[in-house]
Amino acid sequence: LGSRPPATTRIEDLAATLHVAKQAFVARGLHSAWERVIAVVVQPGVEFGDSSVFAYDPKQARQLSQHAVEHWNRVYEAHSTDYQTPAALKQMVADHFAILKVGPWLTFAFRESIFALAAMEEEWLSAKKGVVPSQVRETLERAMLENPTHWQGYYRGDAAALQFARKFSYSDRSRYYWPGPAVAAALRILVDNLAAHPAPVSLISQFLPNQAAAIRVGVLQNHPESLIRDKILEVLNDYAFACGMRSA
Repeated sequence: LGSRPPATTRIEDLAATLHVAKQAFVARGLHSAWERVIAVVVQPGVEFGDSSVFAYDPKQARQLSQHAVEHWNRVYEAHSTDYQTPAALKQMVADHFAILKVGPWLTFAFRESIFALAAMEEEWLSAKKGVVPSQVRETLERAMLENPTHWQGYYRGDAAALQFARKFSYSDRSRYYWPGPAVAAALRILVDNLAAHPAPVSLISQFLPNQAAAIRVGVLQNHPESLIRDKILEVLNDYAFACGMRSA
């Protein structure tokens, strides 16, 4: 990812794509199917890299927005909307980028919650007799080093930079490793440890403050799986807000 935001889809390219697509449908007698098409994928100028996010700029996307009203009469699917602010997502919907593609942000939130739980486990249970530590972070790192297929072509830098990216990159290539047997087993131990020995809310507040607040008012259970789900829901709630399904 460079220092400049990605270029928005050109109107000329969009028009050509729609023309070719429509002709392909018509040539196969799929007129009614074409009428049911609701969106086309475009680049509205948003993107993210390992440690940076290009925010949505309505001015940069104005031509695309106007084209939707004047010529397309349907909506766009935004190429990638991960890590945009709630206000930006809401503005994108208003500007006809109504299908908001999201991917790594959800698994990034999942990873955040697991690392937070691992930190709680260390603080709360490391000295407790009879508790076997999960070592989930170490297990994940070992799995990524043993099989670098899913991250090696995506991260750049020296050994320290690569180690940092494996853990904290916005592109979240660690998402491919959670289903692996060793990592999944370590995660199961982490969940079981904190389910058997729930962390104090004061400790949860240190690493998952929003979830701690929800526990205090009785709307969230102090259980590791509930904490994980709620952390992911924070992201989904931003999209629900953008689409008018949830108030701010």
